Amino acid sequence: MSTFEQIFQGLGAWGWWFSGILLFGVEVLVPGTFFLWFGVAAILVGVVNLIEPLAWQTNIILFAVLSVISVIAGRWFMRRRESAFGDPGLNRRGSRYAGHIYVLKDPIVSGTGWLSVDDTVWQISGPDLPAGTRVLVEGVEGVRLRVRQAD
Repeated sequence: MSTFEQIFQGLGAWGWWFSGILLFGVEVLVPGTFFLWFGVAAILVGVVNLIEPLAWQTNIILFAVLSVISVIAGRWFMRRRESAFGDPGLNRRGSRYAGHIYVLKDPIVSGTGWLSVDDTVWQISGPDLPAGTRVLVEGVEGVRLRVRQAD
């Protein structure tokens, strides 16, 4: 029996649980919710070994299969959670203003002007318009808001 086989046969449930907790610790040090799912798989292999001890080859195969399943399930869960609780426009602040109507305080001259929205002054592009005109934000071009006269 090789050293490799002896190590894996000696793991048992406690070894898999220790491995799972170690992987949870790695997740804390290297965030990204990736090692977490391998840790979950290791804990589950430990639970299976507590119920019915398995050969080391079966443990490795079970760990690999559970790792793939837990990574896929984890990514699905995290994607659903991000869309439910996250702010998709957090780093694209200008996109929040698309479709809103504002009043120009300064005129648009030569296709360029400034628009004060909330606590920020945005550079805008659009047709030349006088101050006091209501404008509709159509979209964002880099750091500029693209506007047109509101109907």
